[in-house]
Amino acid sequence: QVQLMESGGGLVQPGGSLRLSCAASGKISAISVLGWHRQAPGKQREVVATMTAAGRINYVDAVKGRFSISRDIAKNTLYLQMNSLKPEDTAVYFCNVVRGGGINYWGNGTLVTVSS
Repeated sequence: QVQLMESGGGLVQPGGSLRLSCAASGKISAISVLGWHRQAPGKQREVVATMTAAGRINYVDAVKGRFSISRDIAKNTLYLQMNSLKPEDTAVYFCNVVRGGGINYWGNGTLVTVSS
């Protein structure tokens, strides 16, 4: 089992920044993919950014140039730096990891609200 706990969400004005953190614990060996997903009100969950164990990174087009995913291996923590936030970025953001065999683990999510 892998336990994931997100933090860092909150209310921010358009154009502002937030950094989300995801602390991982448990059987974190053999993780193949780490990522951030989000679910806006009334919409399906969508991938925001992913990072493979080898360090390959991908972003959804809507956040390219504004969001940055990174990890601190020593702290077992995944980050999402979000800049130039827009109202359409409002969503619950979820941390996700995939272990060998394709097993997905999810955090409980952290709410990001972008509003003036």
